[in-house]
Amino acid sequence: MDNDGRLIEYAGQFRVIQKVARGGMATVYEAEQIGPSGFTKQIALKIIHDRYAKQAEWLQLFIDEAKLSANLVHGNIVQIYQLGQVDNEFFIAMEFIKGVTLRSLIDRHRQLATPMTPALGAYIASRVCRALDFAHNFVDRGGRRLDIVHRDVSPGNVLLTWDGHVKLGDFGIAKARTMADPAAQRPLMMGKKHYMSPEQILGGHVDSRSDVFAMGIVLFELLALQPLFTEDETEAAIDEVVVAPVPDVARHIPGIDASLDALLRAALSKAPDQRPSAADFGRVLDQFCVQHRETGSPERLQAHLAALFPDSYRPPTEAAPVSGMTGQQGLSPRSRPSLVRRILGLD
Repeated sequence: MDNDGRLIEYAGQFRVIQKVARGGMATVYEAEQIGPSGFTKQIALKIIHDRYAKQAEWLQLFIDEAKLSANLVHGNIVQIYQLGQVDNEFFIAMEFIKGVTLRSLIDRHRQLATPMTPALGAYIASRVCRALDFAHNFVDRGGRRLDIVHRDVSPGNVLLTWDGHVKLGDFGIAKARTMADPAAQRPLMMGKKHYMSPEQILGGHVDSRSDVFAMGIVLFELLALQPLFTEDETEAAIDEVVVAPVPDVARHIPGIDASLDALLRAALSKAPDQRPSAADFGRVLDQFCVQHRETGSPERLQAHLAALFPDSYRPPTEAAPVSGMTGQQGLSPRSRPSLVRRILGLD
């Protein structure tokens, strides 16, 4: 019997376990999806705040995030499972990431006063570039190129799983050719001003090259362990990004490899047409790792996270050691400092 086009109706349930994070527009919970015959699946449940759900343009952004991201199936992008509505509450069910944000990793290095190895920073950034390249060039089922722009590439939106994988998340303010954009109707700053391109902070037209500029800021922060732009007042921030010369990368990152210096200068160019594509950005980073014989891998990142976060690290399986380590259980307080130093390449 031909079942093409048949609608299958089903009833689903979610059990909320605990709050994970609260953002300006929505709150994310750890939850379980419950199905028949004892089926359960761990997920993240993102629920829009009531005051935004009552405003049509912000609710549409939330809905568009789910619709846009649901088909971006890529190893370096957080997967969206479902958009739902219960009464007046809208939610997005998505992949639950066990790990930390890139922001947490940078802050931990800063706390320890130890630099991140260039190869590790390059590996992480190259994976985010892969995610961006996929989104920038995504074509829908009808063959239309969507020209997706993330518009919020920042350390807080890059997640690192305990087993060493890098995921770009939060397409909440992303735009595509097929979507209405609130920022196009009136002046509206979309994104975090310290990670915006000149064209984005001015409220102008943005395309994939704007995300590349933001990626340059993120890579700089990975290597320098300090933000590139710091002005909080809006007008001063605009001057810092748009008017001021591109900072001298080598002055902030002593001993930086010439290829990484050149890459950052290109990515941070104020002229969009002088920036590399996300694909080229990632290729240069991968070539850097190969040339220095420090090719990144999930196993290396996993070991690094285990060393830096011994109290919260949770291995994928209790039985699988990571380079001789089993996470918190296998790290005595006495051994942790020397272990951290070895992972960071200080011993």
